[in-house]
Amino acid sequence: MAGRTRAALALGSGGARGYAHIGAIQVIEERGLEIVGVAGASMGALVGGVYAAGKLEPYTQWALSLSQMDVVRLLDVSVSAPGAIHAERILSKMRDILGEVSIEDLPIPFTAVATDLAAGRAVWFQRGPVDAAIRASIAIPGVITPVVLNGRVLTDGGTLSPLPIAPTVGMHADLTIGVSLAGEDGGRPHSPENASSEPRPAEEWMGRFRRSAASVLETDIVRSVVNRFSASSVDNDDSFADTTVPEADTGTHDAPTPKFGRVAVMNRSLDIMQSALSRFQLAAYPPDVFVEVPRTACRSLDFHRAADMIALGRALTAAALDDAGIPDPATREVAPEPANDEPGSA
Repeated sequence: MAGRTRAALALGSGGARGYAHIGAIQVIEERGLEIVGVAGASMGALVGGVYAAGKLEPYTQWALSLSQMDVVRLLDVSVSAPGAIHAERILSKMRDILGEVSIEDLPIPFTAVATDLAAGRAVWFQRGPVDAAIRASIAIPGVITPVVLNGRVLTDGGTLSPLPIAPTVGMHADLTIGVSLAGEDGGRPHSPENASSEPRPAEEWMGRFRRSAASVLETDIVRSVVNRFSASSVDNDDSFADTTVPEADTGTHDAPTPKFGRVAVMNRSLDIMQSALSRFQLAAYPPDVFVEVPRTACRSLDFHRAADMIALGRALTAAALDDAGIPDPATREVAPEPANDEPGSA
């Protein structure tokens, strides 16, 4: 790894877990690596875009200041649009931080990945306004309203590119670093027993919204959306206990069987599909350094947990760089000065 100082970053999708990208970038810079290009999907596009624009520090300070109620206020909900959240308040804040800047004018090459719903393929934003590219890339299907741009209906880049490594291939770098937000955490499910007991922002939003549109929110579709982005995809939801998948009687009961309700079946299926996509992409474009953040690290709408996720991103990235043989300059041992053996020396 000697002399490999130019790094290209691929930042994956994963909601609030994307704050880990901030910690990853901090550690990469502290290790003396020069980041010469960034590609991101969804939250990876947001963090990558503000970093490429030189605005990561003000964005980080804003993220660290968010409380649960601040997150709820940012969720401008809708009952009629093809998405529960417009995200205009979030986008307005991004514009305040970024200013009016185009991708082609950024000091660091940047690619935001979105998904064209009609064509069923990934779209790479490498020109045009940075804020528009980020808005298209973060349009989580069914949650954040899609973007219509040049006749295309664009949604979350993580749909087809959970970890967009392909755009980094053309970047003039010595090594590629991929940061995935979909790790399995050793295969251990995030059960209600070890889940945080603190109120969930999405639940607060759901309660607030129910007061004005109770009949709409009581539909299975809306509850499914809220559950997917307010809790781990393998949580058991009591509200769907009556729809738990029945267990076939095979005569053997050696191990307890996980219980999946209707929502959990859908959510886990989506997780598995995205995990498979990531594996295919990693096989085609293996990064030199791979950082994997467990998908159970926090819920996707826990945007008030920036400090926790940044710290986790720092720890996991430091470990990955250590494994790759890229030392921390702050901990390098200083070679002792040779002893002076000349005659007359004390």
